[in-house]
Amino acid sequence: MARVRNSVLILASGSPRRLALLEQIGIVPDHISPADVDETPERKERPSAYAMRLAREKAEVAADRAKAMLNARDTYVLAADTVVAVGRRIMPKAESYDVAQACLKALSGRNHTVYTAVVVIGPRGRTRDRLVETRVKMKRLSDREVVDYLSSGEWDGKAGGYAIQGRAGAFVARIVGSYSSVVGLPLYESAQLLGGMGFTRTGETIADEVPV
Repeated sequence: MARVRNSVLILASGSPRRLALLEQIGIVPDHISPADVDETPERKERPSAYAMRLAREKAEVAADRAKAMLNARDTYVLAADTVVAVGRRIMPKAESYDVAQACLKALSGRNHTVYTAVVVIGPRGRTRDRLVETRVKMKRLSDREVVDYLSSGEWDGKAGGYAIQGRAGAFVARIVGSYSSVVGLPLYESAQLLGGMGFTRTGETIADEVPV
């Protein structure tokens, strides 16, 4: 088992959900460094490629910001982006009531796919990534259910206009893949990426001998 000094972890996200998920598996970031990037999809961009591009851009912004402040030799940056899609149609992040309502109506009674891309930039600029694809089936929603959910405000800022870890969990009939990825960060893949790149806590690597 590798024995090295502790690493410094930067989470390139202001999402309280991603922070809570990391803490759930005992990984507490040393710094939170939200990275604002242009989230406009490119013309004909596939949802999977869109998620990966945004995650990479967020990681690069946070890594560049950290260079002047931290010892790059021991610093790791983790970024992620979650995209909800119906076929090749990218659903927006719900920034208004009307957008959230349109998202729920589009997802009602249908299968959709949630893509979460995770990117880690480690010492000397080494970069590794993972794309996690999860299929979700949502029940057919009544008008009353849509109105009640919208009144909860849980949709605000959420990809596809819903949060599976909240009241919308009652709408999900089936999920095939990673639940934590739908929430915002696939835990297994994130831990494997960090461990495989040598990220450590208390002098021990998080995951040893993991192919990345």
